[in-house]
Amino acid sequence: MRLRHRDRLLLVPVVLCALLGPSAHEAMASDGPDASTSAKVAQLFEDAAKATATYEKGSQVAEAQREKAGRLERQLNEQRHEVAMIRDEVGSVARAQYRTGGTLALTAQLLLATNPDELLRGRRLAWQAELAVNQLLGRAGQAGRKLAVVEGKAQAVRRELEAREEQLATIKRSIEAKLESAQWELQGEADRSVAAGRCSGAVELGRRGAGPPRGVAWVAPVQQYALSAGFNSSGARWAKRHTGQDFAVGIGTPVRSIGAGRVISVSCGGGFGIEIIVQHPGGYFSQYAHLAAVTVDQGDQVRTGQWIGQAGTTGNSTGPHLHFEVRLTPYLGSGVDPVAWLRKRGVWL
Repeated sequence: MRLRHRDRLLLVPVVLCALLGPSAHEAMASDGPDASTSAKVAQLFEDAAKATATYEKGSQVAEAQREKAGRLERQLNEQRHEVAMIRDEVGSVARAQYRTGGTLALTAQLLLATNPDELLRGRRLAWQAELAVNQLLGRAGQAGRKLAVVEGKAQAVRRELEAREEQLATIKRSIEAKLESAQWELQGEADRSVAAGRCSGAVELGRRGAGPPRGVAWVAPVQQYALSAGFNSSGARWAKRHTGQDFAVGIGTPVRSIGAGRVISVSCGGGFGIEIIVQHPGGYFSQYAHLAAVTVDQGDQVRTGQWIGQAGTTGNSTGPHLHFEVRLTPYLGSGVDPVAWLRKRGVWL
């Protein structure tokens, strides 16, 4: 049977392992990121996502509280204005009574009344004046009590809002600090693996990365990202042109297979650092490079959206990112524009 060139190339790792013997094969799988670190980073990414969701939900509640606090402030200002107006009115009545002699003048009018009508009129005026003052004083007291209640509510809402925002920020800072520490621990293990030229086996991350909704055939290689260097762009770090699309993501970010297929290569040396190549039905291949860890082995069948690795900055890399390619063959130099390729399949980056 005559083997094609591509099939002969895929047999090279197997032949090398057979020639080197069991001890060499065990050494190749002994170093590199271990499951505990990879799982820790994966769990922290999940925790960070949950914390972010909680933070966003809390922010919505906080926004509602801010609106409530604003309404209370406006109500407070209205109450303060009403109290000020009542006090001015009480002052006006007091000043008017002072100018006219106040209750003394009314008393004199009653004493000097010459007939029953004048007496009744005097009594009515005295009663009306006293009633007006009492009503104003009552309104002032009621407005003052209402003002105190509104002030108390406004202060309580402000305190609750400040406490909520501080609590959310503390939770988020704590998870981010733990995640950053675990990320660089994972990267350190990956760097040692690449430097030694020993690829560790796939790490087990449980049932994470179950895949996209039913009927979705293709997905982006990472879920949250910023696009950086694009296909065919130029730069000092590339001998010719950039051969793929870079996704700026953090160390440990879950990397997904863009479609169903078979893992034909897992390697950890050279400019791409730790990399995976997946063959898809229809003759295309996808490459995922500069990884910090892998969760699949050569020969594994993968589903669309399945986690196959974790992003890193191994190999010829200036910072954490995923280098992603779509190729016509498994080999470097056969790449096509991955953004346009995915767009034709309903994935817009």
